Amino acid sequence: MSRIGKLPVTLPKGVEVKVSDKNVVNVKGPKGELNKSVDSAIKIKVEDGKVVLSRATEQKRHKALHGLYRALIANMVHGVSQGYKIEQELVGVGYRAGHKGQMLELTLGFSHNVAFELPKEIKLLTATEKGKNPLITLESTDKELIGLVASKIRSLRTPEPYKGKGIKFSGEQLRRKAGKAAGK
Repeated sequence: MSRIGKLPVTLPKGVEVKVSDKNVVNVKGPKGELNKSVDSAIKIKVEDGKVVLSRATEQKRHKALHGLYRALIANMVHGVSQGYKIEQELVGVGYRAGHKGQMLELTLGFSHNVAFELPKEIKLLTATEKGKNPLITLESTDKELIGLVASKIRSLRTPEPYKGKGIKFSGEQLRRKAGKAAGK
């Protein structure tokens, strides 16, 4: 049996989970509401404050889906109760970040500014303090969506290995390379 799939998902206070006839899981909590369609081979039961998943057969595909959907439902429960937050730093001279509503405006050393529109499910904050790198803060209930958006923002200017210039996640350790002088 799947080690992850057999673990029940405990529901914190204020979080409700409903499963429809078509195997659509609806998780509602204080921060919002999320829906996910689940494969028909996985059966979901909500009993005394816990969500328990079981699978139809012992096929390899069903074993994989068992753990996958348990993890996705656990992420949904965490998202609607506590939410997810990702911080990114802009490292480089002249790199700036600002926002107007859901439009993120970045100055990344290109000949033009980069405008990036975020989905309405994500809350955006930008901060610039003197002597520190500009920060982009993303908050959302959906872990999959916030991770996708953060990776797309990072891909606009990935950190390079020599000086470390680019967009990096806060706390991320970059592998640095020595320059030409160190090779002699």
